[in-house]
Amino acid sequence: MSAPTKSVLNESKQIERAAMLIQMGARMQVLESETTLSYERLIRLYKEIAGKSPSKGQLPFSTDWFLTWQENIHSSLFLNIYEYLSKAVTLDTAEQLTKAYRLYTEQIETAGLEALLSFTRAWRLVKFVDANMLTRTACSSCKGQFVTEPYENARHYQCGLCNPPARAGKSKNAGALMLH
Repeated sequence: MSAPTKSVLNESKQIERAAMLIQMGARMQVLESETTLSYERLIRLYKEIAGKSPSKGQLPFSTDWFLTWQENIHSSLFLNIYEYLSKAVTLDTAEQLTKAYRLYTEQIETAGLEALLSFTRAWRLVKFVDANMLTRTACSSCKGQFVTEPYENARHYQCGLCNPPARAGKSKNAGALMLH
């Protein structure tokens, strides 16, 4: 496949996309994956927009985070929004991701909670689902769709809202859900 011809308009769109992703908190790996800009351009743009150098280090590569109690509820909310948008409107992946993430944060803020899912983790979640490393399974009690491993037994699956862990809601951590 040949490289796309240099275009000022295309480059402008790529810079605009990178700027939007940086403002949402995307890490460098996300920027490199979702734009065609060079690493050096991305670094300069990141410093200009964020006022600091980007975080160093690799992204966590584990599905475990998305399966723990509160994180699973947040991840499931985001993924359901993302999946709904994929059926409702025609957007490219980055646009769908940013719109879904904005809707997720709006819902969390409306509920008076702190968002546990960062933009980069949301991006990673979508990648895990695309790679069939995670999926959505309906709760056998409430019928809601929750992030699970692909081999989860759907017949007996209960979500963390219907069947919270014994210590659920006991911590004073920000973002803890109040279940009454």
